[in-house]
Amino acid sequence: MITPSSHHLQLISPQFHIIHIPPPQSVNLKVTQRHSTISFPLQIKKMVKICCIGAGYVGGPTMAVIALKCPNVEVAVVDISVPRITAWNSDQLPIYEPGLDEVVKQCRGKNLFFSTDVEKHVREADIVFVSVNTPTKTRGLGAGKAADLTYWESAARMIADVSVSDKIVVEKSTVPVKTAEAIEKILTHNSKGIKFQILSNPEFLAEGTAIDDLFNPDRVLIGGRETPQGFTAVKALKDVYAQWVPEDRILTTNLWSAELTKLAANAFLAQRISSVNAMSALCEATGANVSEVSYAVGKDSRIGPKFLNSSVGFGGSCFQKDILNLVYICECNGLPEVAEYWKQVIKINDYQKTRFVNRIVSSMFNTVSNKKIAVLGFAFKKDTGDTRETPAIDVCKGLLGDKARISIYDPQVTEEQIQRDLTMNKFDWDHPLHLQPMSPTTVKQVSVAWDAYAATKDAHGICLLTEWDEFKTLDYERIFENMQKPAFVFDGRNVVDAEKLRKIGFIVYSIGKPLDQWLKDMPALA
Repeated sequence: MITPSSHHLQLISPQFHIIHIPPPQSVNLKVTQRHSTISFPLQIKKMVKICCIGAGYVGGPTMAVIALKCPNVEVAVVDISVPRITAWNSDQLPIYEPGLDEVVKQCRGKNLFFSTDVEKHVREADIVFVSVNTPTKTRGLGAGKAADLTYWESAARMIADVSVSDKIVVEKSTVPVKTAEAIEKILTHNSKGIKFQILSNPEFLAEGTAIDDLFNPDRVLIGGRETPQGFTAVKALKDVYAQWVPEDRILTTNLWSAELTKLAANAFLAQRISSVNAMSALCEATGANVSEVSYAVGKDSRIGPKFLNSSVGFGGSCFQKDILNLVYICECNGLPEVAEYWKQVIKINDYQKTRFVNRIVSSMFNTVSNKKIAVLGFAFKKDTGDTRETPAIDVCKGLLGDKARISIYDPQVTEEQIQRDLTMNKFDWDHPLHLQPMSPTTVKQVSVAWDAYAATKDAHGICLLTEWDEFKTLDYERIFENMQKPAFVFDGRNVVDAEKLRKIGFIVYSIGKPLDQWLKDMPALA
């Protein structure tokens, strides 16, 4: 988010235009004099303030819960995006997450504050969380795989410039292994005598359940330097979480293990999804039922049932980005075989989306040209409005490539966001909005409907791409009556009762399930 120059600080928001902040020479040291005496070892009882740079999906909810659970700690969430901070200070928060509203309202204005005054709050803080974007590079060395650390480096330089007291700097963003070492060098060479300790505290939140995940985490991971000062910094952060997290769930490691664990965790979860999706293709070819296979496999206590639901593919801001980053790190460390192994997880995910589109086109007489296809669900999963890397983008683009007319309904995603996603280049979604078209070009073949019934009226087929609960209880008889015939349902999330829909008259394709005779007679070509 933050990029300094030799003459001024240049703050770059992931959402808005460049603005200019006065140079650090203008810092009023008298205002901050009371902080200048703080030094390591830093104890929780002495902590004046926590500041988080970045008011997005991670920073906002995490800091809100810390404020709720630690009433003795002042928490400031800073971002240079004025509209984003304005939203955090309003009744309409900038992100949708069940339970988040209530947490923010309980703490906001008491010990939780949202501000655009980045330098002030960083300068006053004892612990600074950095939760800025680490997007995939779109050009230069490592383009398409490596993480772009521009915003992290800029944040580190700004912290060094404005600090007048010792600080703990916490990596909250997902970063490549050894990032902490680079950040340490930046801080050390610009420290002006200030001491910094770097910690890695990766987040393991799942969108849609983030607040529950924060209240009752499987684990909190803190990595630090294995030095007396490092151990002291780890303890200071551990004492924050210990106010509500059982001690046996707070894990401490060295810096590099913590950084790698985040990438490894997302890679393992994505691998499970790609594994069951690979099986879904084989199930369709043999007449097996992927739900039965995954249920039986998940009963093995060594495997477990989670992340074994077949679908049109995984999405979200982390899985693909983190695996590509892992691939790049493996290649840079001379491990091409390991890199190739993790590449396959991405390849299967892309294959699943392509296979789904091919099934739609082949089933509908090998063309969807000028046919209306209703897309129910655009977010990458239910209970979130997040569309980052959602499979719906690739499915819609595939159908548009065959000149389909698409009508989209999602209860949480706006028309502007849908149009933006469908006109954006790959990986651009994770870069600042000033690098993206401010007014997305409207895709004329795409319309956005206000409910599922409007979206499906006169449609030839329906694609279910998000597992919103409301899609399970729609009046499908009413929908069938208002559709073109034959009427198709392509269930990319296995959310509907296929047999009930077949009795109504639909031709139904459910991923990984035995195929209708119609689908067998019109095989999809890979």
